[in-house]
Amino acid sequence: MKHDIPAVVLDLSATGIGIVRSLAEKGIQVYAYDSKGKYEIGKTWKANCGICPHPVSEEKELLQFLSNLALDFSQKPVLVAGSDDYVLFISKNRNVLSQNYRFLLPEHEIVEAVLDKRLTYELAKKWNIPCPKTFAIKDEHELEPIIEEITFPCILKPVYSSLFRKEIDHRLYKKAIVIEQPSQLREEYLFYRPFGELMIQELIPGEENQIFSVKTLFDEHMNLIGLWMNQKLHQFPPHFGSTALAISTRDEELLQTAVPFIRNIQFKGLAIAEFKKDPRDGKYKFIEINPRIGLTQALSIACGVDLAYLYYLSLTGQNPEPVTSQKEGVKWVYFVRDFLSFRQKWKNGETTFSEWWKSLSGKKVEALFAWDDPFPFMRSFISHLKNLWKRN
Repeated sequence: MKHDIPAVVLDLSATGIGIVRSLAEKGIQVYAYDSKGKYEIGKTWKANCGICPHPVSEEKELLQFLSNLALDFSQKPVLVAGSDDYVLFISKNRNVLSQNYRFLLPEHEIVEAVLDKRLTYELAKKWNIPCPKTFAIKDEHELEPIIEEITFPCILKPVYSSLFRKEIDHRLYKKAIVIEQPSQLREEYLFYRPFGELMIQELIPGEENQIFSVKTLFDEHMNLIGLWMNQKLHQFPPHFGSTALAISTRDEELLQTAVPFIRNIQFKGLAIAEFKKDPRDGKYKFIEINPRIGLTQALSIACGVDLAYLYYLSLTGQNPEPVTSQKEGVKWVYFVRDFLSFRQKWKNGETTFSEWWKSLSGKKVEALFAWDDPFPFMRSFISHLKNLWKRN
């Protein structure tokens, strides 16, 4: 395989670090950029790292930054996004960026649809994918009719998570707010509504270890190039958050639902489809789609389906052989987040130290730690503890 074409990675979170390491270890020259705060934590020896303008608040500046950067390359680099913000930025500016970079995304309307939770659920319903009962709400006057239809407890969540997170203080941000009764729904809606549009959703019962993610890479012609999946074991924050501990697993029933769905909506490029198994009927209920490589990219490598590398090969015209089988039983842990998640559960009487420690047993990879590149792990660990101290 040829590795002479460079790659530009937009993101220096754990997701971006996973992408950088995957490509750099193959001998590919990698350039990685992020906004100032994330750069200071995630900068890595594995890439030429730098600060870039923010994809939401400094969109024009970022476009100019990338246009100027392209002048330094003799060949079009592969452009990889590690966050939803960067995906949306690339999609919106695809006509300009495609002159200087290689990337693969579905049509812009599809990118917008999977980033807007209301439109995502409309897609799921169109293709008869089981999903929780969902209500989009524009103002408080629509609350009462919804209260009559929804069962409690339910979930209040942002329609557009990325934009919502930018508007609200990080100490107040929650991926989902569990609502126990109507009075709480009225109160929480009025509090969170100024930060962005909200939706109300049926709460699927069951533990967080019943959440599964299917990761795919389809090429320009919708040929399946890469496929693997994992099961969440812990989340941070607990119950409603991002993955803190996961295990590679394979479930043919879920794959028979998820893969045709992604193909039907013509989601070329990278995608993550998340589902939760409902104990009431045993069915997998659709949660969301993310239009990118996931946080668990290091697990992608460990289980034998390196989506970042397959993406690079596909975009550089090297027609990689499809990889759709995986090693099962490999764990991935974002240690500092998993510890903080355990700490909160332990305080609430939900787990014990021995149970948590046992969950870490077996073959595993760490989200950020690497002997030859230790500083992203160290900086992230310190940053998380500082944030915890501030909240306390």
